Amino acid sequence: MDEKKFNINLPEGATTVTILEGEAPKQLDQLEPNAIVLRGTLGSVTNFITNRVNKGQFEIEDCHLIVDRENVTMTFVTNECDPRRSATVCGKLEFHPDFASLGVNTSKLWSPQNLAMAFKQHRYWFENREEGMKLVTTLMNFTATVNQKVERHISENGNRGDIFEQVVNSNLPSAISLKMPIFKGSTPQTIEVETFAQIDGKSVGFVLLSPGANEVLNELRDKAIDEQLEQILAIAPQLVVIEK
Repeated sequence: MDEKKFNINLPEGATTVTILEGEAPKQLDQLEPNAIVLRGTLGSVTNFITNRVNKGQFEIEDCHLIVDRENVTMTFVTNECDPRRSATVCGKLEFHPDFASLGVNTSKLWSPQNLAMAFKQHRYWFENREEGMKLVTTLMNFTATVNQKVERHISENGNRGDIFEQVVNSNLPSAISLKMPIFKGSTPQTIEVETFAQIDGKSVGFVLLSPGANEVLNELRDKAIDEQLEQILAIAPQLVVIEK
């Protein structure tokens, strides 16, 4: 066996030397940091900034906030010039499932029976539940009632289409009062919903419209965004805010 000579310099006071044989363990590759992308409610952006600012993760001067009022979103980007260390936090104000399910101010078409079942299953939407249940009964019997009236009027003399439309428009209340939250986390709002009939032969569908809901929607989303901005700028007044 070949002799190997080593020169070992011991620090002052040391009397023991440990010699390890074999191959040294391989060094792990250094991993690049992962870019962070988070999505949540509108308040998620405020919560992130509140808990991470001045913690060494980013400098607020290297960040920006994009506000999109139309889509009710806020997007916070950190370390904007360094994609390896950047983080993106997106917050969105979403419709409450109850309001979204009704399809108010959309092209969603309800049959009388399906609309009746929706109202029956969610009777808490009505401030006056007795009136709400009367409406459910009217909708459940709507098709049969309308057909009977149409046939009677036609036998007396009249145009089927005109009479059918008259009966449809007179058989339901012009507006329905409902109370529900429009956005997730918001308090219930009273809104007036109007029913507009779409007639195809002897088939009727209803579209639900509410100008009042549009007004409330615009007020609530602006208020929600302004409240979040006020909190954020109180913490980070130098943050660049871009209104989209």
